[in-house]
Amino acid sequence: MKSQLPTATATQFIMGQSALGAVMVAMGEGGIAAIMLGDDPEALHHTALDSFPGIHPVHGEMADRTLAAVQACIDTPWAPTDLKLTIQGTSFQQQVWQALRAIPCGTTTTYTELAARIGRPGAVRAVAGACAANRLAVVIPCHRVIRSDGNLSGYRWGVGRKQWLLERERAGMATGR
Repeated sequence: MKSQLPTATATQFIMGQSALGAVMVAMGEGGIAAIMLGDDPEALHHTALDSFPGIHPVHGEMADRTLAAVQACIDTPWAPTDLKLTIQGTSFQQQVWQALRAIPCGTTTTYTELAARIGRPGAVRAVAGACAANRLAVVIPCHRVIRSDGNLSGYRWGVGRKQWLLERERAGMATGR
């Protein structure tokens, strides 16, 4: 059963390319509401339209700066970011996403450990569901959560992207960047 997000408030989006393929950034008055990754820009475009009714593409200097900042987050996932975000989700999802943001770069945790960390040790599946509902790729680092056996598991944006991000973070941290 998918959990429903509160009504989305993004009104504009910009598309571009990143080291992880196509990227779509949805923005509203409060900041970035979504960073979505994929192989097919057209599919991401349709996802934006489906996820945020009434959203429209935006162009210009501000949009270009926002896209460049998101691309920098993807290229250097270990670097601190000051992106203004609009984090939309249920209170449980937001609790999980806050815990995700506390996982140190270059490290991983399991869904079980994350559930315990938020004081809900019996909610492992719900924690996994909250990770899957995350619309803010990379900046809410659900890629840092792995299975209890140490293997990578599902990632909304593809397991290959998850592996790339983890390897990139570890390499960046190892070189002291």
